[in-house]
Amino acid sequence: MKISSSKAYIDSIFGQLHFQVTGKGRPLILCHQSPSSLDMFSKSFELLARSGFQVIAVDTPGYGQSDAPNRQPTIKDYSNCIKDLIEFLNLENVSLLGHHTGACIMAELSLMIPENIHGLILNGPPLLTKEEKSNLMSMIDKAPKMQPVEDGSHLIELWERRKNFTPGWTDLDAMHRGVIQMLRVSGDEIHGFKAAFSQDLEEVLLAIDVPTMILTNTGDDIYFAAKRASSLRPDFLFSELEGGTHDIVDEQTEEWVKSVTDFLQND
Repeated sequence: MKISSSKAYIDSIFGQLHFQVTGKGRPLILCHQSPSSLDMFSKSFELLARSGFQVIAVDTPGYGQSDAPNRQPTIKDYSNCIKDLIEFLNLENVSLLGHHTGACIMAELSLMIPENIHGLILNGPPLLTKEEKSNLMSMIDKAPKMQPVEDGSHLIELWERRKNFTPGWTDLDAMHRGVIQMLRVSGDEIHGFKAAFSQDLEEVLLAIDVPTMILTNTGDDIYFAAKRASSLRPDFLFSELEGGTHDIVDEQTEEWVKSVTDFLQND
């Protein structure tokens, strides 16, 4: 039986916000890393839908097919966009999943509407020290910005750039689609990182009062940060997959989906 899927937009504080709905069932909202889009979860949509979820994936402002923000957003700004979507769709008893920057957004959102949250999954929460944030931001700032040139060599540079930020990568399709998602960024491509690194994630994590799982994989570039978040909140369920990179949804789709559904169907 074919799983239905549709795309739509709502108005947000930053213009049009794009989202995609797959399947019917218990609402599960997915929020991506930076600089990416809802496509990072695309291989999981049908499997999640067949497990009884209505999968709602969102392009945060400036990424994918959502309009670019007209100023530097905060994590709360992004969270309010997701909150607006929940209200627009009239959703109740919602589950949230965010990856990296998306984990910051969904953690913040869980504080805004705890009474409406069924479960929260923080996939690779970037619980970093000020020094770690500064070092990462410096690396991101120093990465060459894409400037189109006549011979198309800028596309090779972008490919090499993403490869360098994905040590141990093995999935060619994931790398290809990751580069495409980077090409679709509008405005300042690193505004998601800036917002995430400006949030006091430790304070937010300590305030969460909904059923929560930290999901990670040992090959993630910030695996150590997820472990740190688990130590901060040992009452949260902790689940890790072996190996992989930040493209884990593509690399281990079935295992990733199982971790998600096991938690949400048993909490």
